[in-house]
Amino acid sequence: MRRVVCPGSFDPVTNGHLDIVSRAAQLYDEVVVAVLRNPNKQALFTVDERVEMLREVTKSHDNVTVTRFDGLIVDFCRANDISAIIKGLRAVSDFDYEMQMAQMNYSQAGVETLFMTTNPLYAFLSSSLAKDFAKYGGDVSGLVPSPVADRLAARLRGG
Repeated sequence: MRRVVCPGSFDPVTNGHLDIVSRAAQLYDEVVVAVLRNPNKQALFTVDERVEMLREVTKSHDNVTVTRFDGLIVDFCRANDISAIIKGLRAVSDFDYEMQMAQMNYSQAGVETLFMTTNPLYAFLSSSLAKDFAKYGGDVSGLVPSPVADRLAARLRGG
């Protein structure tokens, strides 16, 4: 069985993230979306909320599972018998950082990293940008899946 992990903080999941997961689901027998609790970032949503949102927006893909993880992605891969990581790239600036991580993951654990270019519709999009836009009343309906847009609006209104 060909398995791949798509890791990230997904705070919140965007249409760009969903595009990468959906395309990976067409190529692999199983895609594990692994939601990271990153202590270096101030999250808007808890890890459990992010897992719940991702499960909701990926439920149409029978071969996508969503879970959480702490620590190193290579440890998660070893523990779950996953030999490859898939990452979306928006721009050259993403590549510089992701290439270093890929080389580290391979040198430390033999885990491959596969890069998928982002759909040009989402090349500008990040979770931070979506949150900032929503915070000031912007329409994020084209940036995040509708259930996520609803939760984002509620959270930013204090709900």
